[in-house]
Amino acid sequence: MTVVLEGRNLSRDYSAKRGMFSPMATVKALKGVSFDLEAGKTLAVVGESGSGKSTLARLITMIEEPTEGTLKINGVDMVSATAADRKRLRSEVQIVFQNPYGSLNPRQTIGAALEEPLIVNTDMPAAERRKAARDMMARVGLRPEYVERYPHMFSGGQRQRIAIARALMLRPKILVLDEPVSALDVSIRAQVLNLLAELQNDFQLAYLFISHDLSVVRHIADDIMVIYLGHAVEVGSREAIFTAPQHPYTRALLSATPVAEPGAKKERIVLQGELPSPFNPPSGCPFNPRCPLAFEPCPKEMPPLDLKQGRKVACWAVPADGEAQAVPSRMS
Repeated sequence: MTVVLEGRNLSRDYSAKRGMFSPMATVKALKGVSFDLEAGKTLAVVGESGSGKSTLARLITMIEEPTEGTLKINGVDMVSATAADRKRLRSEVQIVFQNPYGSLNPRQTIGAALEEPLIVNTDMPAAERRKAARDMMARVGLRPEYVERYPHMFSGGQRQRIAIARALMLRPKILVLDEPVSALDVSIRAQVLNLLAELQNDFQLAYLFISHDLSVVRHIADDIMVIYLGHAVEVGSREAIFTAPQHPYTRALLSATPVAEPGAKKERIVLQGELPSPFNPPSGCPFNPRCPLAFEPCPKEMPPLDLKQGRKVACWAVPADGEAQAVPSRMS
């Protein structure tokens, strides 16, 4: 398959003031994240709130630029691209936000909202724009004549279908889905997820799917990247991650996922402490203050994201392929 999106060592820092008389501090929201996304595939990004998922979405959609690293869309580095290339490639990456109520202008008809990307980015005649808007409404499962209505006339699920339709008006190759179903009822979630699967198959779309709901991730993802405090700690296929998670943080996340099978036993891993402050992240492995397996090198050295047990893992306690499982002692 063709790699349409490639990130290498992406980092994003923010300057923030902590008080009236305090100096400016640096928040490292994202630190050295690398990934590949293929056409027709879904890469899910999971992690706690504040882990850097939405920051990654802003970099990929070119809302912000990375502090360090490279981001290539169809082989073109967006950091060093010309203005013409950036304008052209922006239309190939679109985003669907979490809140369908806040992502549509209440004073704009649905037809006007769908036509707006075409007005800004193309020279398409008005009649063709109207037809394209109606065709896209039908494609996402809504009646074409609804283009004359306003957002308040639709349910939450219908609004999210409209948001998806608007994102597809320029026929992008990459769709960033930032918690696209978390604000919807459970029954509506399944309908929207099935729609996304159909659209991906029809248009060979590449999805970057951001979510904290691992049951949804298990349904839609091909590959998974687990992020903790701005660092990618485990990257692998859906089967590898859900069948045998290796990083202690991944294990804790999966242990919190409900099991549908009645009577099934499952170990619940409860992490101690809170997510460290991004103003003052811990040295070494960022997870070491909360990790039940932390031992001597963890507070001192950041583990590399190496291939271990059939996926990439950043953890000193996880053995490489062919090595015996280490039994580290928890540091006091």
